[in-house]
Amino acid sequence: MAATSEKSLSEFEKSLEQLEQIVTRMEQGELSLEQSLSAFEEGVRLTRSCQETLKEAEQRVSKLIREGGTLDQKPFENPEQD
Repeated sequence: MAATSEKSLSEFEKSLEQLEQIVTRMEQGELSLEQSLSAFEEGVRLTRSCQETLKEAEQRVSKLIREGGTLDQKPFENPEQD
């Protein structure tokens, strides 16, 4: 299972990197309309893939927490807000 999660993480990181490249290209404004549409479609596909990977990770974390006993939920503390 560790190999599977490493593979998912690697794919997730690659997808994020590709998304960043797409955003950069689109922000430069040098793509044609057709190229922009194609890049947007690819970005949507990559976003959905990343969301699915994150959902799977969240489910795994929830399962681990449930197996470990009770869970005290606390809001995330952002040190920059202090």
